[in-house]
Amino acid sequence: MLKPAIDGPNVPPAGSSESPVSIRWVLASLSLSMLLSSLGTSIANVGLPTLAQAFNASFQEVQWVVLAYLLAITTLIVSVGRLGDLMGRRRLLLTGILLFTAASILCGLSPGLWLLIAARAVQGLGAAIMMFLTMAFVGETVPKAKTGSAMGLLGTMSAIGTALGPTLGGVLIAGLGWPAIFFVNVPLGILAFLLAQRFLPADRQGSVTANGFDRMGTLLLALTLAAYALAVTLGRGNFGPLNFALLLAAAVGVGLFVLTESRTTSPLIRLALFRDRALSGSLATSALVSTVLMATLVVGPFYLTGALGLETAMVGLVMSVGPVVVALTGVPAGRMADRFGPQRITFLGLAGIAAGSFFLAMMPAAFGIPGYIAPMMVITAGYALFQTANNTAVMADVPVERRGVISGMLNLSRNLGLITGASVMGAIFAIASAATNPSTPKPDAIATGLQITFAVAGILMVVALVIAMASRIPSMRKLPAGAPS
Repeated sequence: MLKPAIDGPNVPPAGSSESPVSIRWVLASLSLSMLLSSLGTSIANVGLPTLAQAFNASFQEVQWVVLAYLLAITTLIVSVGRLGDLMGRRRLLLTGILLFTAASILCGLSPGLWLLIAARAVQGLGAAIMMFLTMAFVGETVPKAKTGSAMGLLGTMSAIGTALGPTLGGVLIAGLGWPAIFFVNVPLGILAFLLAQRFLPADRQGSVTANGFDRMGTLLLALTLAAYALAVTLGRGNFGPLNFALLLAAAVGVGLFVLTESRTTSPLIRLALFRDRALSGSLATSALVSTVLMATLVVGPFYLTGALGLETAMVGLVMSVGPVVVALTGVPAGRMADRFGPQRITFLGLAGIAAGSFFLAMMPAAFGIPGYIAPMMVITAGYALFQTANNTAVMADVPVERRGVISGMLNLSRNLGLITGASVMGAIFAIASAATNPSTPKPDAIATGLQITFAVAGILMVVALVIAMASRIPSMRKLPAGAPS
C-alpha cells in the first residue's frame, strides 16, 4: 500500500458533511494555485525586451523564456492528470507548488539566458501540476450543485493572473529590475503551499504497481506534443522544411501513441473515452475557442498600434479590458451554469464569441477604440461563459478515478488551441494584411487583416456550435468504477 508522504487533514470527501468554511479554504488554496500558474505566463511576456538587453540576446532567443514555460505545460498535461490519479492528487499538487516556487527563485538568480530558460521549463512543470489538478480537486471537494460556481471562480482567478501580469511586471521591472518578476512568486507560492497542506483532503490510499504508469505512452505523448508545439511556433509564421519535418514527426507520434495505448494493460489515455460524443465534442470546441482567444492576444496589439496609432501604455490598457471582463463574468457564469444547466450556457458562450468575432470583422477602423473594445467585450464574456460551462459539463459527472486524466485532457485541448491560435491565426493576419515589416505598418492593410482574421474566427465558432449541438447527450457515459482510465 502506498502511504502519502505528506499526511493531510481528515477532510471528508465531496458529498459528505464537509463544512462550508472548509470548502471556502479549499477553494482559496486552489484559486491561488491557478492565479500563480496564469501569472507565470503573462508576467514574463512584458519582460522580454528587458531580458534581451540584459543578456544581449535577440528576440528569437529570449522568446524561449515564454516558449519553454508553455511547452513544459503542454507536453505534461495528460501525464500530470494520470500521475495524480495514481499517486495522490494532494501530494502531487504540493510537489508542484514547491517546484514552481523553487524554480521561481532559480529564474531570478539566473546569471545566463539559457539557465533562465531551463529554470522556466521547470517552473512550467510546476505550473502544469498546479493548473490542471485544481479542476480535479473541485470535483472531489465541492458539492455537485456548486461545481459551476467553483469552476467560475477558478476561471476568474486565471483571468486575474493574465490581466495582472503585464501591469505588475512593468512596475516590478521599472522599480526593482527583471528578477523581481520571478521573485514575486515566492511569497505567494509559500502561502499556496501552506493553504494546500492544511485544507486539501488527504489522498486515498491505494496501490501503485510497476505497471500502474504507462511510461512508453507518456514518453510518446510528450514527444508528439513537443513536436507539434515546435512545428507551429518556430519560424514565426514562416512554414519551412523544419516545421514540416516536425509536423510529420508529430503525425507519426500520434500513430505510435494510439498503437501503444491499444496494446497496454494500463493506458495513459483509454481510447474508448473518445467514443463518448459529449467528451469528444467538449475537447474539440475547447480547442477551437482557445484558438480564437489567442487570436485576440496576438492580433490585437498590432491592430491597436498599427491601425489606431496607440502608444504602448494605451495598448496595454485597452488589452486589459478582455481579461477584466473574463474576471467579472467568471463567477456569474458559474452560477448560471448551476441554475440553467451547463449545456445551455455552453451554447450561449459559443454564440457570443461568434457574434463578437463577426462584429469585429465588420467594424471599420474609423470607429476607433470603442469599435474595438465593444466586440472584444462580447468575445471575452462569451469565452468566460463557455469555459466555465464546458468545464462544469465535463467534470460534474466524471467518476473519481478518472478526474485527473479528464482534467488533463481538457487543458490539453485548451493549450493546443492556444499554440495553434498563436501560429495559424497570426499567420492569417500577417498574410491578409501583408504586414511583412511590422516596423512600417500600413493602417488600412492592418485593419483589413484584422477583419479577415476575425471573419475566420467567426466561422470557427460556427463550426464549434455545430460540433457542440451534434455531440451533446444528457450526460457522459460512466465506466465501471474499476475500469482503467
